[in-house]
Amino acid sequence: MDLNITIEQINNSHIAALQQIGRQTFSETFAESNSAENMAKYLEEAYAYEKLIEELNNPYSFFYFAMLDEKVIGYLKLNMGGSQTELKDNDALEIERIYVLKEFHGKKVGQLLFDKAIEIAKAQQLAYVWLGVWEENKRALQFYTKNGFVEFDQHVFVLGNEAQTDIMMKLELK
Repeated sequence: MDLNITIEQINNSHIAALQQIGRQTFSETFAESNSAENMAKYLEEAYAYEKLIEELNNPYSFFYFAMLDEKVIGYLKLNMGGSQTELKDNDALEIERIYVLKEFHGKKVGQLLFDKAIEIAKAQQLAYVWLGVWEENKRALQFYTKNGFVEFDQHVFVLGNEAQTDIMMKLELK
């Protein structure tokens, strides 16, 4: 069954929907592997209204929704230049987040969001795309490896009061 999914860039008028999809997909992905306290703290901070407004107004960060009819079923967050969480390389694009509602896993929604990121990086003539993935998120690691990413480093991601290891991966475009 082919779903009629569109990818749309979002702005401040979509803040409530972004907050909702962000919290829901992060919870669906990580709640069973983390304490309720750490999840609550992270969701409150990472998806706070003020923080999302600041990110949406950053000229080097971009958000896109995956839409099925009028329903938001996933989203993508990209960072360029100094907005990147780590490398801050002007010749790179960071995929900070690709999240899809659990009920749409396996339906190519993540691939559509990923393809949008690659399309943007190529249009900007960037050298590579990079990201960080929690070492326990086997599904995501498999997805990125299938799409040509290779591991190049690790970094610490703090969830609540727990430090976790992210695998840093990159895809060369040039």
